[in-house]
Amino acid sequence: MRIAVLSDIHANLPALDAVLAATGPVDAVWHTGDVVGYGPDPNGVVGRLIEVGAVGVRGNHDAAACGGREIEAFNPDARAAMEWTRTVLSDTTKTWLADLPLRRVEGEFTLAHGSPRDPIWEYVTTASVAGANIEILTTRHGLHGHTHVPIAWRQDEGRVEPITPGDGSVLAIDERRLLLNPGSVGQARDGDPTASWMVLDTDADECTWHRVAYDIPAVQDAMAKVGLPARLIARLSYGI
Repeated sequence: MRIAVLSDIHANLPALDAVLAATGPVDAVWHTGDVVGYGPDPNGVVGRLIEVGAVGVRGNHDAAACGGREIEAFNPDARAAMEWTRTVLSDTTKTWLADLPLRRVEGEFTLAHGSPRDPIWEYVTTASVAGANIEILTTRHGLHGHTHVPIAWRQDEGRVEPITPGDGSVLAIDERRLLLNPGSVGQARDGDPTASWMVLDTDADECTWHRVAYDIPAVQDAMAKVGLPARLIARLSYGI
């Protein structure tokens, strides 16, 4: 199977469409949460994911959009964007988001947003945190998002090493356990403003990270028209 793995789309439809177009035909689309929040088109993004039959998990922004108290932990810009998001969600979008599980198992992979042990809030940014999460997996490997930074954590003879991928980087999937982050489709934070995602090839036993440019000014214009915070608009240009 060839599977597109997406994360942190954040209501950015041009970025999502660019990723889907660049990926081409796939057997499945998986996402690791934060489908909405920050961006200007939550209903459009959810509609597109429904069209392609995407399956995935709930992120902290998805939970907050459904009325969750997660919003109370947001910074002022994120909170303002979420308050706007709540006013525009369609019933279809609300139902789809509310039905997302915290964790999902697909074959040899466990999907979660933050981490397998704390799906809503934990950031996997160190080898020790990655290792602790690998140890509790009931599957061989894990997929997550939340940091907006593409990375792989590989357990090898008791040690966990980070692997930082670039566009086109390929990683073999072998007996060593992995925790994989595809990066962010809709709001990159690794200094590269292009959309990031990953393709799993379960027949070839490998995964590949990809980047693609999208129409950032169009998204920024849409954000400005609905009054989303200026800092959220500006950061799309820089990938921070």
